[in-house]
Amino acid sequence: MKTDILLVEDSQEDAELAIRVIRQDNPAARIKLLSDGADAINYLFDDLENVKLRYFPKVIFLDIKLPRITGPEVLRRVKSHELTKVIPVIVMTSSGQKCDIEECYSLGANSYLVKPIDFPSFQAMIVNSTRYWLNYNISLPA
Repeated sequence: MKTDILLVEDSQEDAELAIRVIRQDNPAARIKLLSDGADAINYLFDDLENVKLRYFPKVIFLDIKLPRITGPEVLRRVKSHELTKVIPVIVMTSSGQKCDIEECYSLGANSYLVKPIDFPSFQAMIVNSTRYWLNYNISLPA
C-alpha cells in the first residue's frame, strides 16, 4: 500500500501520540510505522537496492536514535538513491545537539525538529509539520 507518511520511530509512546494526532487532524492520511532503521531500509529497498515504488511515501518522519541501523544511516541511504532522494525526510528527535543537527543536514535532511516535552507543543508540531509536508509542499516528481 502506498503511504503518505512513513514514520520511523522506536519510542512506542511517541509513535502512538504522533499517529493519534495525525489521524485526528487528517483521518485519510495513510501512515506506516516502523520501529527501527533496518525495517525502514527493507521497506523502501529490495535486496538489490531497487526502490519498492509501491511503498513510496510522500514524506518520511525519521528519528535518529534507532536500533540496528541509525536514523542518519537511513537518511544517507534514502538521499543517495536517485529515486528516493526526492522524498522529504523530516528528522524528528529528542536530540538538539549541534553535531546531530549538522550531520542530518549534511546528509540531506529537509527539516530537523526537536520533539517538545509537553503534549500541546508536540501536538502542534506534528499537526503543523504534517499539514505543511502533505498539503502545501510541492515535491519533485519521483
